[in-house]
Amino acid sequence: MNLPLIVISYLIIMNLTGFALMGIDKQKARKKAWRIPEATLFLFALCGGSIGSIIGMYAFRHKTKHWYFVVGMPLILVLQLILFYMLSRMHLTFTVV
Repeated sequence: MNLPLIVISYLIIMNLTGFALMGIDKQKARKKAWRIPEATLFLFALCGGSIGSIIGMYAFRHKTKHWYFVVGMPLILVLQLILFYMLSRMHLTFTVV
């Protein structure tokens, strides 16, 4: 496998997980059950699942009244896009030893 395919696969998995976590946490909130910690939701967004987390927030109408989610999730995405842009401009090469 080449590096771009690995990165794309990783991002797909993280975004699907971020989306699913928002839905699962919303269901648990409705049932007044044990909840997924907010730190976990942010951790998945920070680790590459920000798009899925944002879509999940609005698809499930979950955490949309908390300013730190409404501001924080898009801010994480913007920072990730800036980082991606900067890394893509560096023309990194990897060699296997």
